[in-house]
Amino acid sequence: MLEKYLSRDTFDSYEDYYNNYSVNIPENFNFAWDVMDTIAAERGNDRALVWRDEKGAEAEFTYGDIKRLSDKAAQVFLDAGIGKGDPVMIILKRRHEYWPTLLALHKIGAIAIPATHLLTVKDIVYRVEAADIAGIVCVDDEQVMNRVDEALAKMHSNTARKVSLRYKAFVRSVHSPKEAQPGKAAKSPWADFNFLVEKAPDNFTRPPKVNTNNDTMLLYFTSGTTGMPKMVQHDFAYPLGHIATAKYWHQVVPGGLHLTVSDTGWAKAAWGKIYGQWLCGTAIFVYDYDRFDPPAMLEIISKNRLTTFCAPPTVYRFFIKEDLKKYDFSSLKHCTVAGEPLNPEIFEQFLAGTGLKLHECYGQTELTVTMVTLQWMEPKPGSMGRPSPGYDVDLLREDGSSCDMGEEGQLVVRTDRRRPIGMFHGYYRDEALTKSVWHDDVYHTGDVAWRDEDGYYWFVGRSDDVIKSSGYRIGPFEVESALMEHPAVLECAITGVPDADRGTVVKATVILAKGWSASEELKLELQNHVKKTTAPYKYPRIIEFVSELPKTISGKIRRVQIRAEDTGSADTGGPGLSPD
Repeated sequence: MLEKYLSRDTFDSYEDYYNNYSVNIPENFNFAWDVMDTIAAERGNDRALVWRDEKGAEAEFTYGDIKRLSDKAAQVFLDAGIGKGDPVMIILKRRHEYWPTLLALHKIGAIAIPATHLLTVKDIVYRVEAADIAGIVCVDDEQVMNRVDEALAKMHSNTARKVSLRYKAFVRSVHSPKEAQPGKAAKSPWADFNFLVEKAPDNFTRPPKVNTNNDTMLLYFTSGTTGMPKMVQHDFAYPLGHIATAKYWHQVVPGGLHLTVSDTGWAKAAWGKIYGQWLCGTAIFVYDYDRFDPPAMLEIISKNRLTTFCAPPTVYRFFIKEDLKKYDFSSLKHCTVAGEPLNPEIFEQFLAGTGLKLHECYGQTELTVTMVTLQWMEPKPGSMGRPSPGYDVDLLREDGSSCDMGEEGQLVVRTDRRRPIGMFHGYYRDEALTKSVWHDDVYHTGDVAWRDEDGYYWFVGRSDDVIKSSGYRIGPFEVESALMEHPAVLECAITGVPDADRGTVVKATVILAKGWSASEELKLELQNHVKKTTAPYKYPRIIEFVSELPKTISGKIRRVQIRAEDTGSADTGGPGLSPD
């Protein structure tokens, strides 16, 4: 499969890879038709998807199964009045029905909008109205379904008339009946989508002119630390941007079994649970759970003989608290980590317990893998790695000039010479917002970083999170990383608090690990620990012990809320949604 899209797929070094990797993009490319159906025709009996849930249920699907189910689902959507260009929200947790449903939307040229089941009524209303959503596909979960019902009842009349059909069971497409009155709940019954798919014909034919490469294929609502969520739009060529993700970062193997820990509502699912993995010939493993249980996930990795694995640092943080020697990792060849910088302590303990080095990367919902630690590179724990092919990366000072080695600046992507495959097309229906971050052929990530003498990049923090105290610039991650090395700290957040003398002082908001109690003695111990671990001026002068930290729906710490509570100002953060 890869030979259709890559001029070459083996490289001798990072420099060889960065300078010579290229992707051939066919005209009117459609992942569902051109990749999945082609694989089904060539090796339809091969394993494509393995699904297990926390209660012991299981299911496996071949490529032939995925083609058949996606064909049927495509016909159901067309029968429901959903077609080319129609935005459809998908709320399916980690249910296996997500995969044929997403592919079905690709097959008819509709716009898929993956979303989390944690959305509130307000969140759903905002999304339906902002994207002019024509349907919602929903997991068979009474609480989630009720929130969708309540949201539809609150929508304006002109929007409510556009939402006309509903499904139940594993998914549902949501439309209010035409006779529904504004402000009243829709009365039409939920239809069983499983039943509709089962009875649909399986000889679906590719429609003429499904899409061009520039048409919108995916929309992700993202951000949430400040302001309302943005709508990131990706085109139909986007899946090809993730060949590099799967083959060179995840290092998946043909016939292997890959697990990326992510709900399907986040963009990380597009990175690790569908496109690049199937393009590279590995099967996708899905572990469907509601509550994260570290020993249970370690058993899943061991018993199912996974070959590659990717998760955020939080997962590995819990893993290293277990006895890793109890598990069989002999089939596991490569592990990756993303979402936030990796604490060196986690890297070392996981390596000691498994023999595997964790390879980090950096990216955004707007981008694909932008910085990465690859097979030709020695990992530097906490570093994002080096730029990926196609990404012309720079660090800029406030005056727009480029930073020197070791100097902190805003991370940007220059697009004057090339635009990376998989980079977003802008924010949906918001040209002004797009231009505010992407102008003069420079995309501003909003993240601050620095580059070392080996060309590795190191994350400092979001521009708004960097603390300026007594003339120093202090990135929250380094202090958080130092605190996390102390056994008393389970989780923490570093923010700045206004101070009359220093302008701002460093504050640590800390969740304690089991067996530890808050005390003035412990505060002093933590402060001294940070002084010894990093530059003394970075230590937290204020430490607050809490039972939980404010987070976005995707689990990212909302430092903006902590700062607002400390200053007594209004919290400017919106619903706080991030799909990563």
